[in-house]
Amino acid sequence: MKTIGLNIEKALGAVTKEQVYAQAAKAKAANQTLENGTGKGNDFLGWLHLPSAIQAAELADIQKTADKFRANCEVVVVVGIGGSYLGAKAVMEAIGGTFDHYGRCGTDPQPAAKKQPVVVFAGHNISEDYLYELQAFLKGKSFGIVNISKSGTTTEPALAFRLLKKQLEDAVGKGQALTRIVAITDKARGALRTLATKEGYKTYVIPDDVGGRFSVLTPVGLLPIAIAGIDIKQLVQGAADMEKATASTVAFDDNISEIYAATRNELYKSGKKIEILANFTPKLHYVSEWWKQLYGESEGKEHKGIFTASVDFTTDLHSMGQWIQDGERSIFETVLSVDQVKHSVTVPSDSDNLDGLNYLSGKHVDFVNKQAELGTQMAHVDGGVPNLKITLPKLNEYYLGQLLYFFERACGISGYLLGVNPFDQPGVEAYKKNMFSLLGKK
Repeated sequence: MKTIGLNIEKALGAVTKEQVYAQAAKAKAANQTLENGTGKGNDFLGWLHLPSAIQAAELADIQKTADKFRANCEVVVVVGIGGSYLGAKAVMEAIGGTFDHYGRCGTDPQPAAKKQPVVVFAGHNISEDYLYELQAFLKGKSFGIVNISKSGTTTEPALAFRLLKKQLEDAVGKGQALTRIVAITDKARGALRTLATKEGYKTYVIPDDVGGRFSVLTPVGLLPIAIAGIDIKQLVQGAADMEKATASTVAFDDNISEIYAATRNELYKSGKKIEILANFTPKLHYVSEWWKQLYGESEGKEHKGIFTASVDFTTDLHSMGQWIQDGERSIFETVLSVDQVKHSVTVPSDSDNLDGLNYLSGKHVDFVNKQAELGTQMAHVDGGVPNLKITLPKLNEYYLGQLLYFFERACGISGYLLGVNPFDQPGVEAYKKNMFSLLGKK
């Protein structure tokens, strides 16, 4: 089976290959620190061997719960914020049909009943209009709730769940509502665990040693993904294979997580303070959103760390493209590229040729896109923007599982190379203290 690939050749104008490979020993040591559990944040390393540790029985139980939602609900609302929703949304957007809405992943015509449920998200903002419109959308529909929160008291998801729980109970009665709510929370403590035990909700555990931004391969991500009709076994298999491929026993030359971490840190030391994750496939938009949290929250500490940003090309070439080409030279790009697309569309010939596109007649649209991708890389490198390239053979569950784990492993290595704890987030609490004070919370 193929694996995703990493190419750093177009980044070697700002730093040399010798500089990157001079960091091999440090990157290897950082990777070993992860595996030995001897570094900062070592109580949050449960994600490291999670893919290979997941049992078939666990996946079967998650799939069974997902199938119940799929059979009984038109809509499932996933309540969560940060890592409690971004990983699931990233996978759904990447694998699902663009115009199918969440949960409608087939491309062949199907009876409407088999295309349900639609998966929507709540608890990731505090917008009154959003919540009002969500409740209006749910009115008269058969819906269920997956509530994801370790504590049960985080403001955004707690507020959304309070509203949705009441709406569900008012619509179907408390007894029936109990069968349509699943809680994913702490194994023993917290407000949501207390409520779930009191009410008798079906529950799954957020492991104590897995932080939110690393939780996509726990029930936090797997249950919503399975509800959307996506193959979680293949997702986990891809991650498990990448776990092996990026182990500290794998030589630096072949270890793409170590090479990526070393390269981005060398670029950072050379003055490249911003990393832009660019894709030429709109389906990868929320992979970028997930990636931004993973790296931004892991490395942005002690007044250090690369600022993470993202763009969707070619769309953003008509907006941010100008700044990337000619703005301050403090950036580098990491390009996500997909080798093989799912569908075939060729450019037709037109007798009038008013748009001047007949020179493309008979060519696949993906061929045009790939030339735009290469042309953009060439232009940006010429303009002083180093480029790294990550290639997925196809956009499917298996390779997406590889990509997610690759980024997670590289993030831990990169954080240790930077000299910070990659697994805490002390700065996140600052806004909360001010908000609670302004709201009058005791």
